Amino acid sequence: MATPRLPDFLQSVNLKHVKLGYHYLITHLLTLSLLPLIAVVFIQASQMDYDDVYQLYLHLQYNLAAVVVFSTVLVFGCTVYVLTRPRPVYLVDYCCYRPPDHLQAPFHRFMEHSKLTGDFDESSLEFQRKILERSGLGEETCVPAAMHCVPPQPSMSAAREEAETVMFGALDNLFGSTNVKPKDIGILVVNCSLFNPTPSLSAMIVNKYKLRGNIKTFNLGGMGCSAGVISLDLAKDMLQVHRNTYAVVVSTENITQNWYFGNKKSMLIPNCLFRVGGAAVLLSNKPADRGRSKYKLVHVVRTHRGSDDAAFKCVYQEQDGMGKTGVSLSKDLMAIAGQALKANITTMGPLVLPISEQLLFFTTLVGRKLLNPKMKPYIPDFKLAFEHFCIHAGGRGVIDELEKNLQLSEEHVEASRMTLHRFGNTSSSSIWYELGYTEAKGRMKKGNRVWQIAFGSGFKCNSAVWEALRNVKASGHSPWADCIHRYPVKILN
Repeated sequence: MATPRLPDFLQSVNLKHVKLGYHYLITHLLTLSLLPLIAVVFIQASQMDYDDVYQLYLHLQYNLAAVVVFSTVLVFGCTVYVLTRPRPVYLVDYCCYRPPDHLQAPFHRFMEHSKLTGDFDESSLEFQRKILERSGLGEETCVPAAMHCVPPQPSMSAAREEAETVMFGALDNLFGSTNVKPKDIGILVVNCSLFNPTPSLSAMIVNKYKLRGNIKTFNLGGMGCSAGVISLDLAKDMLQVHRNTYAVVVSTENITQNWYFGNKKSMLIPNCLFRVGGAAVLLSNKPADRGRSKYKLVHVVRTHRGSDDAAFKCVYQEQDGMGKTGVSLSKDLMAIAGQALKANITTMGPLVLPISEQLLFFTTLVGRKLLNPKMKPYIPDFKLAFEHFCIHAGGRGVIDELEKNLQLSEEHVEASRMTLHRFGNTSSSSIWYELGYTEAKGRMKKGNRVWQIAFGSGFKCNSAVWEALRNVKASGHSPWADCIHRYPVKILN
């Protein structure tokens, strides 16, 4: 007679439900522990009669000094808390620039123009063709008007025209949709890495919209694709100082004067990935704006790896051997991005992860230190902290790596892949196109949390966490308004 075997718990028990039960138990452990105490207090209170209440009153009356001291300390503590706590920062609305169709650069036209310039040899042309085919970009991404000319005309005036068209296009929609007057803006932060004219881009906006004379303006340059989150952080800090005001953040990049016309392979990749785009964001610290705002800013976490030489030079603007300027991407870029992400989530994890995930992570860490250094590290499940992920659409490889390392589903990275396909790498503004995609799909519900992750030269990894204040629907000015019915699309390998 065969010996009866123990049941296969891996097959008979849904471990997913076991883990969810564990997370629920640990997350609500304090509440569950207090329930018996609350029940006892309620039972005792229900058994008190008039004499018991009167005796309690007399006891407090004869201890008037203690009651007064306690009340004073309580009021003082509450006052200090109210005055020193950070002011909430609300995202009233945002707008992304939607380039006109005549700026689209389908692959065949891109390659034809690249050949006609006469600057690229056959090897460079073939390299660009392969990058385009494997990049995850679609046929509708846009390049600036100067790049459609044969030969291209990357002049200063053309670069200014590109900047004005993108920034003013986004801002016009933003002011129109929010009914906020430009004179009401107290803080303006603009970021653009590679185009920094004099007067600055922020001054161009002040001049265009006749903003008030005492406005606090900032112009951030050279900070890469993660500069949008840096601008948010700066605006948030300014809103802690200046009461009852609005802040506008404008994130963009300028391509016109930063196209590379040489044959160094590592400097040709940006030509194939970067496209026209920009976003304008309206922030407020006014309590009255909570009701009409879309999101509340919960956390901003910034990580800088610039002290490491390899990280510092992995995205580097330089001249090639022929004196032609471009941005070089290191072959170690993905590994460095992974290290920056690890440092960023190590800081952010305790702020957003449920206590159940933190306990599992801490237990595994102690086990590796004390018992077995080869023990597999525990990867926290960030899906328990966020419903939506906006991963910078820097390239197909970036999205693939984060999907793998954070154990995300295809739906979690759908917004990033579709943004890369439809609009390309729009640098610091890509996370806003991705948020717009999620809204256009009707997936943003009240209470949902969003994690915006951006990488940039330096090397930096920055994160912003938002909480939806209502069910957010796509606005009429959404860049996805006319095409969301076509997405998601299948990305060919």
